[in-house]
Amino acid sequence: MEVITKHYIDGAFVESHGREVMNSINPTNGQVIARITLGDEEDARRAIAAAKRAFVSFGRTTKEERMEILGRLHKAVSARTDDLTKTMVEEYGGVVQFSTLIVQAGAEVFLSAEKALGELPLTRSWGKTTVTLEPVGVAGLISPWNANAFFLCMKLASAVAAGCPVVMKPSELSALQTSVWLECIHEAKLPKGLCNVVSGRGDVVGAELVRNPDVAKISFTGSAAVGRSITREGAATMKRITLELGGKSPNILLDDADLKKAIPNAFIIGFLNSGQACVAGTRLLVPKSRFEEAKQVIVDTSPGFPVGDPADPKTAVGPMVNQKQYERVQSYIRRGIEEGAKVLIGGEGHPPGLESGYFVKPTVFVNVTNDMTIAREEIFGPVLSVITYEDEEDAIRIANDTEYGLHAYVSGADIQRVRRVASRIRAGRVAINGMLDDQQAPFGGFKHSGVGREFGTFGIEAFLEPRAILE
Repeated sequence: MEVITKHYIDGAFVESHGREVMNSINPTNGQVIARITLGDEEDARRAIAAAKRAFVSFGRTTKEERMEILGRLHKAVSARTDDLTKTMVEEYGGVVQFSTLIVQAGAEVFLSAEKALGELPLTRSWGKTTVTLEPVGVAGLISPWNANAFFLCMKLASAVAAGCPVVMKPSELSALQTSVWLECIHEAKLPKGLCNVVSGRGDVVGAELVRNPDVAKISFTGSAAVGRSITREGAATMKRITLELGGKSPNILLDDADLKKAIPNAFIIGFLNSGQACVAGTRLLVPKSRFEEAKQVIVDTSPGFPVGDPADPKTAVGPMVNQKQYERVQSYIRRGIEEGAKVLIGGEGHPPGLESGYFVKPTVFVNVTNDMTIAREEIFGPVLSVITYEDEEDAIRIANDTEYGLHAYVSGADIQRVRRVASRIRAGRVAINGMLDDQQAPFGGFKHSGVGREFGTFGIEAFLEPRAILE
């Protein structure tokens, strides 16, 4: 069993000042695989002080110097993608197909940030006025447990590109993954204090980052409830804040969609990362005229998305991250049944033969109306709600009838029509005819899905402040 007692501060692995210890549990079998010593406020303050010292020099680096560092980070993380993937499968239960892709995407994000920085003008002039984009200062980066390596890479890449030293607080549920990732960061030989990482609880380490006056910027990915709290608390010290929060993404199948293609795509989108994904398309909107056909295709498709051992390449849905998340998903399945939705596939309880881990049955509800709890709230599990609509206008109305606006999906044969519908959806990203990504495109949400954007030049600009010099 592995024991982790150190954080990464000022370019070195240092013993934790905090003394609270938690167990890391393999969600596939419920076995304890590590003991983690969590950081406290003092660990966070030491990390903030190191980042503050580093800002004196790193905040004045050139674009070319930062691009060179991003290249080193890419090389260091790319060399350990197999180890990062293996640890994600073990500690988190991420299916190996998804884990492999998301870890590789994390490594690639450094190159994407390098490219974006090269294209971003940091100085603009007219007449006798010069405007420069200046790094905002020390950044606190708070990331979730559902794609640890990717979020750490993505947030660090944007901050480094902007010239901001960081203090990172990854989820304590991802301590083993973070430990491997930190070995990569150390291998990259960054300037001392540029990247500091303290594993600990959000209400301890995260809270210190939010209230500490030496932290100028917070970038947070997580729940809407915590995002609202960060906004309130951060206002006391005028924090610049980027929030990527929850989603209840609609997936609209137009009446000319090829259901034999669109519904397998809907399974991929809805059960992405075992449903533990903010971008998961968990509301599947189908035309009433094709409802019976859609139900049959769903039933026929479901065997191709088996639940099981996440290390098996054939597995599409793995366990939930822990017992708490398992119980949360079960409560939503029960709520759906109580409110009148019909279980088409799946349902309550463990899948047969998988009782020892935190596995749930991949579940598809039909006869769902958009006012039901399972259609309103983010479940964060493999639960898909099928909602019928009358016509195109009704589909758009239902899609936008949510407090969230992170992602959306539209499928259909007439591409001009699909684009027209996509342009009317209130979401930060809308993908057409499948699950798509572009690391240069802005990522973030409307409404309760967050504030600000990440990725590409948009993500770098979130760590910059304009300064005008007039003669």
